[in-house]
Amino acid sequence: MAADSSSASLEPGSLPHEQATRRRSIREFLSDGSLARLCDELSRLLDVRVQLRDEIDRPIVPGDDRTPWRVMDEPTPIAEGSHAVPLRLGNDQIGAIVLAPGEPRLGSDAWSQAAHALTHVGAAVSELCTDDEELRHRIKEIGALYRLSGLLVQARGGIEQILQIALESALDALGLDCGNVVLLPDNADGVAKDSEEDLRHAAASGLSDAWIHSSLPLSKGREFDRLALRGEVVTSSDLLNDPRVLIPDQVRAEGVRSFINAGLVIRGRPIGVIRLYAKSPRVFTEWDNRLIRSIGHQAAAAVDQARLFRIEDHEKIVQRQLAIASDVQRRMLPRSLPAAPGLDIAARYEPSLELGGDFYDVFELGNQIGMVVGDVVGKGIAAALLMSHVRATLRAHVQDVYHINDVMGLVNRALCRDTLESEFASAWYGVVDPQSLRLTYVSAGHEPTFVVRRGGGNDEAQLVELRGGGLVLGIDPTEVYERVVFDLQRGDVVVAYTDGLMDARNFAGEKLGRKRLEESVRELIAREPARTVTAARVMDHLMWTVRQFAGLMPRPDDITIVVLCVV
Repeated sequence: MAADSSSASLEPGSLPHEQATRRRSIREFLSDGSLARLCDELSRLLDVRVQLRDEIDRPIVPGDDRTPWRVMDEPTPIAEGSHAVPLRLGNDQIGAIVLAPGEPRLGSDAWSQAAHALTHVGAAVSELCTDDEELRHRIKEIGALYRLSGLLVQARGGIEQILQIALESALDALGLDCGNVVLLPDNADGVAKDSEEDLRHAAASGLSDAWIHSSLPLSKGREFDRLALRGEVVTSSDLLNDPRVLIPDQVRAEGVRSFINAGLVIRGRPIGVIRLYAKSPRVFTEWDNRLIRSIGHQAAAAVDQARLFRIEDHEKIVQRQLAIASDVQRRMLPRSLPAAPGLDIAARYEPSLELGGDFYDVFELGNQIGMVVGDVVGKGIAAALLMSHVRATLRAHVQDVYHINDVMGLVNRALCRDTLESEFASAWYGVVDPQSLRLTYVSAGHEPTFVVRRGGGNDEAQLVELRGGGLVLGIDPTEVYERVVFDLQRGDVVVAYTDGLMDARNFAGEKLGRKRLEESVRELIAREPARTVTAARVMDHLMWTVRQFAGLMPRPDDITIVVLCVV
């Protein structure tokens, strides 16, 4: 007796009372009206009224083909001397069967009436048994799905473990003998071949190795898999007599007779198939189909979750490695800057990602100071590795090779030898003599370093760009670099930088640009006394200029600055 027909069969006016009292009623369990018709048939058989009543004593009587039963509008008092059999649901009375007072009499057609009554008894009992069987199926289904749902929380156990438990849950719930689960190749869009060589065997139970690892499919053209991956549940009640089966001899040798399978599909993407077998012929029911489909969906979700966890774990490993690499890269930068009489030096490096392609270096060359600013193509891990190569090669030659243009040539040839055509770097390398204040530099396709010099009246500042014509490193091994000399003066400020500084963009999409950058330093030098313009002050002013211009916009590239003040 199902609950889904009661509300449609109520007479107008009964539902509000039920909602107001919130009491359970026999009406919730009536479907085809067999119990009401049984009471009506007993009334005719005994010639004494037998009546079915609801929880508030309203008679329930047989209806018609459209409405199998109906409820009288008003409660009817139970006559004195009646026998009422209460119908209970736990401790609540949900209705009653009432035998009215009187002398039962059997008419001449009593046998026929009794037969009709037994028919209704049989219908009512069948309905109860059907409901009980459906309830048992539901309990099994819920149990299997509850077990699988737990896997979604513990999906870090691995895909094979998840699918093995899903398979065993399905076999137990459906009462089948053996089965297996196969997975498609990653990113597959369905069945790609007529053989099963591309499948990954993820779980199995009760099947031989020969069956599991056979490349021959069970069905011709892998029809069973194709249908399952389209969302259908595929069944065969007798594989030995199924014309779709490709390998009847192997079926006979394996001892399997009936078959049911469903696809593992997540968000419309097929990932595999669950296949279950019985060793005797069996006709599968709609309940069987529903259960294996539900298990397939849950298993697919668990597999997808496990894959996400695996990606997440891998991502954590990568992030840890990136953090280590970032720390190593930062340690490759000078921990402290060399001191030289008459020179004040400051430097800063801010990568846009964990790893960057910019670098700088400041080092002593006898009584002179060398400083380098470089920028390799790209960002991230590849750029960081290339940066390390350029810095290490340059460091290997600066102490032994006198002419700085020769140093740049050696670095260029090494980079051409060890890298791809698409991998290159720009660099600016200068050497300052603190005694003569002579700056010798060479540029390999790098943004021009500039010098800001105070005017005589201390109210203006001149700017000179230190340009060089060399090609970027790593393109042409025959490139010859030009050595340029520039004489500094007391009060001069030298700014070497990478293009990330001027490539900063504002919310309108405009770049900061070289002109704004240079004007910012020139204005600072012109308006502040010489004693307050330190290298650190200039560097902080440049970073403030970038932040003021770009706001909270993300930086598109690494920023590196080296500032030298002649004091």
